[in-house]
Amino acid sequence: MNGKVSILIPCYNEAAHIGKMLDCILAQDYPRELTEVFVIDGMSTDRTAEISLGYAREHSFIKVIENPGRYVPSGLNKGISLATGEYIIRMDAHSGYPENYVSSLVRAMEQTGGDNVGGSWDTRPANDSLMASAIAAATSSGFGVGNSTYRLGVSGIRKVDTVPYGCFRRSLFERIGRFDEDLLRNQDDEFNGRIIKNGGSIYLIPEVSITYYARPDVSSLLRMFYQYAFFKPLVNRKLGKPATLRQFAPPLFIVFLLFGWVGFLVRPWAGAAYVAVLLLYLAIDLTVSARASFSGRRAGMLFILPWLFPLIHGAYGIGYIAGFFHFIVFGKPAHQIRSSR
Repeated sequence: MNGKVSILIPCYNEAAHIGKMLDCILAQDYPRELTEVFVIDGMSTDRTAEISLGYAREHSFIKVIENPGRYVPSGLNKGISLATGEYIIRMDAHSGYPENYVSSLVRAMEQTGGDNVGGSWDTRPANDSLMASAIAAATSSGFGVGNSTYRLGVSGIRKVDTVPYGCFRRSLFERIGRFDEDLLRNQDDEFNGRIIKNGGSIYLIPEVSITYYARPDVSSLLRMFYQYAFFKPLVNRKLGKPATLRQFAPPLFIVFLLFGWVGFLVRPWAGAAYVAVLLLYLAIDLTVSARASFSGRRAGMLFILPWLFPLIHGAYGIGYIAGFFHFIVFGKPAHQIRSSR
């Protein structure tokens, strides 16, 4: 295991986290002489660039570059064009990493022969508030986010459809291209879908645990889910098929809520089925909320989770439907969209 590694960190207004994140990199057990780091700043308006430049002055293998395109895919592509490593690892400034993160991913890449390998998420609250704890619980729940393997935890290395961030061979980008800059969100989903479409493989390495800090408040959480869902139809159109099937559950549920009541006007049994589905959803919602609240977490979350889960599903479902009309029905280009931070 002696290949050079290029670490890419696209970021924007991460002054609260970038120092801790770079400390994680300095603590890595991978040889320093085989590591280069690019902090790719999307024209931050806080002290992200200033803090990063301070680290760069002290450690020559850290470089800070500007990303005039501001968004993640243009930043990643600029980093890839500058990278000289055999392996390219994307890392996020809003997360924490174990000391063996880089070495474990490079080792897994060599052992599996995969095109992309990544670790699992250990979702943590953004702060000590009850709301932040509830948000972390909701976004690490299968009911909240579906069967995304890296969020829920598994044992043993396995093939998956996506992993967070990722470790890639440089040759992969030469073979299938770089990140799609139309996708201000979901560029990872499209790229991973392209890997699989081209006969490649993606492996989850569950013993490599990434500490992910969930959104701190409801408004930023719902904005995130809406934006991710909005670009999903564009991802599907570019891939020529859905990246995953779980993405359809929230928009279908929204359509059911909006039009299922029509069954009352047609057949009594259809109306009864509509009510039964709503009651089933409510029962699952309350059961999952109670388990999360009393299983070593905070009991007060029971007053938050029952309405937080529907809000997450609603934000995702509405975002997907809006994206479907924008990209598929009306055929509007992606460059008309500028995702809010």
